Amino acid sequence: MALTEADVRGIADYARIALEGPELEEMTAYLNDAVDMLAPVLAYDLPDIEPTFHPIGDLANVMREDEELGRRDLPLETALENAASTRERYFRVPSILGEGDR
Repeated sequence: MALTEADVRGIADYARIALEGPELEEMTAYLNDAVDMLAPVLAYDLPDIEPTFHPIGDLANVMREDEELGRRDLPLETALENAASTRERYFRVPSILGEGDR
């Protein structure tokens, strides 16, 4: 099933990407090549295999519990000693939103 330029234009509009003229033609060819690369995978007949929708299957949480590692802790004074500006126990950085100092 080949993608048409209308299909690619719809995908680009959804992703808010402006594609016109030669770019649209190039992207259509590129996406069709990507789909063609999947043909060998689609050739397998696997009627008894359930689709996997997540790479880690039913595993719900792969994060370990937080634990304090004393040898890695950095004292607050050491962390702040080379900062250009600090306030109490925090780094101060220039405002990027134009709201001024608080």
